[in-house]
Amino acid sequence: MSATVACEDLMKVFRSATGETHALRGIGLELRPGALTVVAGPSGSGKSSLLTLLGARDRPSAGQLSLLGHDVGAASTRELRRLRRRRIGFVPQRSSGAVFPHLRAIDQLRQVAAWRGAPDRHLDESLTAVGLADRADHRPYALSGGEQQRLAVAMALVGAPELLVADEPTAELDHANADRVMDALLAAAAAGSTVVISSHDDRITHRADRLLRLRHGVLSSESAGRRTAAAVIDGTGRLQLPPEVLDLFPDRRVVVEADGDGVRLRRPEESHD
Repeated sequence: MSATVACEDLMKVFRSATGETHALRGIGLELRPGALTVVAGPSGSGKSSLLTLLGARDRPSAGQLSLLGHDVGAASTRELRRLRRRRIGFVPQRSSGAVFPHLRAIDQLRQVAAWRGAPDRHLDESLTAVGLADRADHRPYALSGGEQQRLAVAMALVGAPELLVADEPTAELDHANADRVMDALLAAAAAGSTVVISSHDDRITHRADRLLRLRHGVLSSESAGRRTAAAVIDGTGRLQLPPEVLDLFPDRRVVVEADGDGVRLRRPEESHD
């Protein structure tokens, strides 16, 4: 099964009058259909920058990014707009950025369905999945922040897009509604979509098929199911050590010793036994 998302040495740099901020530093990964991936990490680790790129809302500063067979760096603005509308569901961190302020909830979904060629039955199914069936005739100003967030998720679900990207889709929700949204996203993955979301919530990360952790714009580890998290070695051979191990090397220098049984890391001042 071919990858829905493939990136190599992906970088994103933001420039301002005061200098440059390297939000992403050489990310390499593949995402395939039928799984829900959670991207986790502290504030400032690059989660939103990565998801914005995966949603075809921005272009990388360097590196390769392929979404559904399209080279994002080389695609025209028109091609990316068509890709976003027809094949990618996207939930921004601020749900107000996803909804049309003048349309009723049901009409919001109807507009998305028209872009994706989805039948009308998907409208009610998507609203019901996020618990908004009784709010179908309400406009965004009459919805709470959490309801607007669930509406944004419902819009992303319409028509079963091949790729669904959601930035903190449960951040404003109570436990019951967060579980409802996660159930809907997991169902979308089970039906064949590639789903990738970001979250700080351990209850959310524990339900993921795959967990990716970012630190300082670098993919530091990944795990699947209950397996132990694996540190990531990037294309240049750099190994991302977990924080508890990194603290053992305060001078940021390590001796690497390999033998037939594995690899050992030791501080340079350690003697050989």
